[in-house]
Amino acid sequence: MRIHVTELQHGDMLKDDTFSPAGLHVLPKGTVIKGEETDLLDRHKVDYVEIEPRGTQTGIGVLSAAMQSHIELAIRGYQSIFLEALTSGKFDQEAVDLQLEPLLRTVDEHRDIVSLLLVLEREDVSLYNHSMQVGMLSYYMATWLGYSREECYAISKAGYLHDIGKSKISPTIRNRTDYLTEYDLQELRKHAKLGYDVIKNSMDDETTALVAWQHHEREDGSGYPQGLTKPDIHPYSQIVAVADTYLRLSESKKGEPKRPLLDILREVHELGFGKLNEKPVQALVQHLMSNLLGKSVRLSSGETGTIILNNPSDIFKPLVRVGDLFHDLSRERNLSVEEVFI
Repeated sequence: MRIHVTELQHGDMLKDDTFSPAGLHVLPKGTVIKGEETDLLDRHKVDYVEIEPRGTQTGIGVLSAAMQSHIELAIRGYQSIFLEALTSGKFDQEAVDLQLEPLLRTVDEHRDIVSLLLVLEREDVSLYNHSMQVGMLSYYMATWLGYSREECYAISKAGYLHDIGKSKISPTIRNRTDYLTEYDLQELRKHAKLGYDVIKNSMDDETTALVAWQHHEREDGSGYPQGLTKPDIHPYSQIVAVADTYLRLSESKKGEPKRPLLDILREVHELGFGKLNEKPVQALVQHLMSNLLGKSVRLSSGETGTIILNNPSDIFKPLVRVGDLFHDLSRERNLSVEEVFI
């Protein structure tokens, strides 16, 4: 299906590699169109592209119909749980299992975690979507750390419910996207203890409640609400804190440019030296970096290439092949990976 670039829609998928009139490889086959891709095509004066027929596209490309369905179920289910907690101060424990278990069964079959996380990126991620992603990423991280299946599910459930205390925060403060006053911040921070209370009112599970209370604690004592240090933070809370932090850093605000994935991973890696627990941080970074091998990327020079090797001296500066040329970003410090394509 050949269309003009001005007719591209969010979610369209390129059927073929796309080249500029000068012969520069602009975007690879399989790229899912978002705002940045349209701008890139325009800058390279590309007029027409071939896309997959819209009736046959999955919309988010790499995900199976089952996974898409279970993701949507988990998001809608969390919304119902959240609204129930808002009105009554508690929720139905069985409803949590009904929403989460189908998703995690599908997650077990999906190993391309980078593509999955990129697919789920969007502007102004809702609280419901964010909670689903934290639960899902916490599950992945728990499996990487060697926890049993039962423990992985418990950690995922804690991640899924970590922000449930926000149901008891004024929506005026909870939904504000602009500047927060000091009073607003103090009110918002109450969601951690409120989450503990809501979970304790809903289910006999001290650990899940504890994660809600502790997911903003930091190992150097700089977190909230209790200012705990490393020995006093539950291991499940440490995992959920890393998942929550990574996903918060990945969420772009409307009108702001999306942060490069490798910049986010570098920041999370640095937080692993004193603030976030080093074990889940290392698990996240190592698995996402290894998953980047073979991925198409756009460099800060505008060139499109493929990551073929992670440099042991600086894993956030990989070796990238562009056509017949190789760019070692650990040596070419002026170059960086601006975007990773699905």
